[in-house]
Amino acid sequence: MSTAAVTTARPGKVLADLLPASRAKNIALVVGGAALTGIAAQIALPVPGSPVPVTGQTFAALLVGTALGARRGFLALAVYALAGMAGVPWFAEGGSGMAMASFGYVIGLMLASAAVGALARRGADRSMLRTAGTFLLGEAIVYAVGVPYLALSTGMGLTAAIAAGLTPFLIGDVLKAALAMGALPTAWKLADK
Repeated sequence: MSTAAVTTARPGKVLADLLPASRAKNIALVVGGAALTGIAAQIALPVPGSPVPVTGQTFAALLVGTALGARRGFLALAVYALAGMAGVPWFAEGGSGMAMASFGYVIGLMLASAAVGALARRGADRSMLRTAGTFLLGEAIVYAVGVPYLALSTGMGLTAAIAAGLTPFLIGDVLKAALAMGALPTAWKLADK
């Protein structure tokens, strides 16, 4: 690996840092991250017996956090959440507002985006295994907030909330982590060229 490649890919940077720095760039990245998450949330498949569908929103939110870093990633997901709370129909299945049983997952996405962004700044998106671990940790954060919120908002017991809001999604989460573990290290390799 050349010296230039080592300098470009060193920990301390996230993919968004490879672009020229400016306030306009940061605003565009935050708004773009929110929009990407909103669009990905529309890719939704209902899960029988669960008020929570399978969506592309978690993958997008974790990708946004990893690529933008903790601060910009959190801000992007905060913009996504605030706009959805204000009535923009871009939560899963065109939903909006805070009254949805799945709103806890949106809160979890903000926290997870910040966590994976902080890990990415430490180089956790540079190798396949570390990227997969980073995404799985992010998904665990989403569930740590989303499942209890689901239980409280629907009156389900915790066991029922786990069965409806966690278990059906585990295979998809492994697939999302596998996709990320190929995409993010590849993006760094391409950036090094």
